[in-house]
Parts: sequence; structure tokens; C-alpha cells
Amino acid sequence: MPISAKMFRAAVACFVALVPAGGRAEGFDTEHIFAFMIGTDVGNVGEREFQTETTGRFARNGGNYRAAGQQLELEFVPAKNFRVELGTTFSGHAINGVPGFDDRRQMGWQGVSVDLRYRFLDRESAPFGVTMAVETHADRIDETTAAAVRSYGTEFALAFDREIVPNVAIAALNLIYQPEWTRFVGTGAAEQEATIGAAFGLMAQVRPGFLLGGEARYLRKYDGIGLEDFSGQALFVGPTAYFQLSERSRVTASWSVQAWGRPAGSNAALDLVNFERHQARLVFGVNF
Repeated sequence: MPISAKMFRAAVACFVALVPAGGRAEGFDTEHIFAFMIGTDVGNVGEREFQTETTGRFARNGGNYRAAGQQLELEFVPAKNFRVELGTTFSGHAINGVPGFDDRRQMGWQGVSVDLRYRFLDRESAPFGVTMAVETHADRIDETTAAAVRSYGTEFALAFDREIVPNVAIAALNLIYQPEWTRFVGTGAAEQEATIGAAFGLMAQVRPGFLLGGEARYLRKYDGIGLEDFSGQALFVGPTAYFQLSERSRVTASWSVQAWGRPAGSNAALDLVNFERHQARLVFGVNF
């Protein structure tokens, strides 16, 4: 059995094992408590939020690699169980001596995005919550290489979550598929790629409004949106913290490290060709 199938089944089995036989889930709003993952809550009808999401990615295969993205987002809940998010992203890169990458030191406007989420099951009335998220983005700067591009992609995410200890701990599982089409402006070259993966998160409430936990993400990258040619795989793990700053504001912080990985055709212990060694994210949001 391929390693991806084994890890996928293990993630699902782990989540199912944590689901209690009965009872109601109360006391958590999982919409924003995770950083690299999502929960199944989508907010209440009429809610509006402004959010900033800062993502840093560091260290590739040789040389010096630093990249940061600053996304500004507006979120609306126009109907029950349905959320809309509009976003724009600015990026900065410092790349020097990385094999396969041009040296660059630049900042600029990267692109725009639309994120739609619909909750199919509410965990308060079902064994667990289920939400489907579809985020489409269009970019003029490549997120990884900082090259000028015309890039279009979509992230499909199926999220599950369940409170495993009432008012104390909650677990979440995400399954993702991310196809992307890119044309490089300078050369006219075009490429397609896709990423699939599974992520598992667990958060515990230390005190009201303060949660600590962690996230683990297993990702596989392919050349081609149909998963034809395998490029590499990586496992990221790291801590996550959520702070409710006030009745209307909150912040989530996470640091994720590549604990294991392997590019196609290599016996390396990490995949620093397709993924970074470190990823960090800080999310601040406020209701208005």
C-alpha cells in the first residue's frame, strides 16, 4: 500500500477513534482557532470580520530563502451555514543562491482570492461537524519563486471537527486538494501542479479564551493537476496557540516544521525542493 494511502487511513482512523459515542459539543467556536487548518464553524448570520494573515516560509535546498505573505481579508455570513471571504495578498521575497531559483529581493502586490465555505453538519446536532471550503485565487507574483506570472488556483478542503472533552479539547481533520495553473510572463512557459494532503489538529482550552495545541500536515506535490507525476512529500508538525483578546478581537499563532520529507527519486530525509523547512503564521481578526 502506498505511504499516502496508509497515512490518509491512519488520519481518518485517529479522528474517528476520538469521536465520542454521544453527547453535545459546546463551548468552542472553531472558525479561527487553527492556523494552517480550518474548523467547521462559519459564524452566525450577519457577522462581519476583518482579518490579517501573515505567513512566513523559510529555508529551501541550499542558499538563503525567505518569503512572507500578508493577506487582508473581509468575511461575511450572508446566510445560515454559509460564509464568504474576499482577500488580497502582498508578498515579499529574499532569495539568494537557491538551486533552480533566480536571486530576488522584492516586495509587491501578489493577487486576490475568494473563499466560500458551507457547513453541511453542525457538531452540536450531529456526531461531528462537516464543512466544505473552496478558495480560488489569481496571482501576478509566484508565491514560491517570486517570478512574474499569471497564476490561477483553487483549494478544496473538507473539514471535520468534534469536541472530544466537553469545554476542554477539540480535534479536527482536513482533507485538501489544490490544483494550480501558472504561466511565467518572462518566458511564456506554462505549468500545472497539484498538492493533496491530510491535516490533523488538536486544541485544548487552558483557560477561557486561551487555547494551546498543535497541527500535523502531510502533503504530496505533483506535476499536473491530475496527479500524474509525483514530485515530493513532506510532513509538517508544530504548535498552535489561540488568544481571545477581547469580545471582538482574537489572534492565532503557529509554527510548523518539516519533520520528514522526500523529493521524488531521492533518499533525502527532508523535501526542501518542493517545500520549506519552516512555516509560520500569525492571524489577527476583529468583528465589526
